This record gives sequence, C-alpha cells and structure tokens, in this order.
Amino acid sequence: MLNSPHPVVTVGAFLTLHYRLTDQDGRDIVTTFGTTPATLQIGAGQLSPALESQLLGLPEGVQRTFELAAGEAFGPHNPDLVQTVSMTTLREHSVEDASYSVGDVVDFSAPGGGRFAGTLLAANDEEAVFDFNHPLAGQAVKFEVRIIGVL
Repeated sequence: MLNSPHPVVTVGAFLTLHYRLTDQDGRDIVTTFGTTPATLQIGAGQLSPALESQLLGLPEGVQRTFELAAGEAFGPHNPDLVQTVSMTTLREHSVEDASYSVGDVVDFSAPGGGRFAGTLLAANDEEAVFDFNHPLAGQAVKFEVRIIGVL
C-alpha cells in the first residue's frame, strides 16, 4: 500500500474515477475521460476482479495505467461457451420481433429469471451461433484510471 495523506482504495470503498479500457492496439473499448466520471464500489462486481485488484491501495488523486496480459482481465476464451442456438429458442428468449446482425451482443432471458448475453457469430434461417464469453475474454487490455475521490 502506498503511504499517502489521501484516502486509499480498499475493498468496500466507493470511488469516483475516470477510467479507460483499451485493446492491445490502443483502441478505446470504454472510457469516461472527457465525460462524466464513474462511481462504483470496490467488491460489488461493477468491474472485473482483476481490474479492481489494480486499484487496491491507490490514493485519491492518482492516475495510473496498467497492462493486463491476455486472459488476465476477463479470463481465458472458453471454446465451450461458443454455442449453437435454434432460431426458435432465440425468438423465445430474446426481444420480441428483434433482428440481429453478426457482431451484435444479444441479451437473453435465462431459466430462473436471470439474464445473459452472447455475441452473434453466424446465423441462418434455422440456427445461430453465439459466443457467450465476455467480449474481451482471452485478450490483453490496458486499464487507465484517475481516482478523483475515495469514500
């Protein structure tokens, strides 16, 4: 932990921060820089555990960039999570009358009332192939943060 007169990030802390997640080529995936900062609680699942762990011990006011190796931020890509779904099942468990294109992230209802999402990889009249991995699973990422406030 850094020695600082400012509050530091701990499990359970509420943060106001700017953050940017980029792919290995530096393309923004998500950023709050230039817009409204984000507010989140460490340990509440709003960021992946690997990203949260980079924040622990950082003092208020600091700006840092972290590089996470392939699969470290969002886990490895699991080929078992690439699944074929019948078009009948797709229609039953997604938004009524929706049309989808390859690359779309589709939100499904799950048994028991939960939700899950998959990226459409291919489709024809009878079936669709989805990747239910996190879209960044298996990829290296850069995570830049500027911690504005810690409570």
